[in-house]
Amino acid sequence: QVELVESGGGLAQAGGSLRLSCEASGSRFTISVMGWYRQAPGNQRELVASITRGGSINYDDSAKGRFTISRDNAKITVYLQMNSLKPEDTAVYYCNVRGTDYSGAYVKTFNSWGQGTQVTVSS
Repeated sequence: QVELVESGGGLAQAGGSLRLSCEASGSRFTISVMGWYRQAPGNQRELVASITRGGSINYDDSAKGRFTISRDNAKITVYLQMNSLKPEDTAVYYCNVRGTDYSGAYVKTFNSWGQGTQVTVSS
């Protein structure tokens, strides 16, 4: 089982910055994609940014030019640097990691979610 622990988030003023971190832990697994999603009240969860094992990065249009996703393979951690924050960025942000789990009797894929961290941007 792969577990995710998120940190960061909080309150920022419009135009400010926040950094989110998400560390994955478990035994004998490989990661294919790490990403960040967000969900605002009344809205569906949406992808903000993702990064593959090969380093391919994808951003939602709303994040392009303002947010940067990165990862530290040694720490098995993915980051989301959020700059030029806007009130519409207010949401609960969730880390998502997908990959292959070799720890059990059978090899299986996994799709793990973090607990969510609140980001609130005031105008």
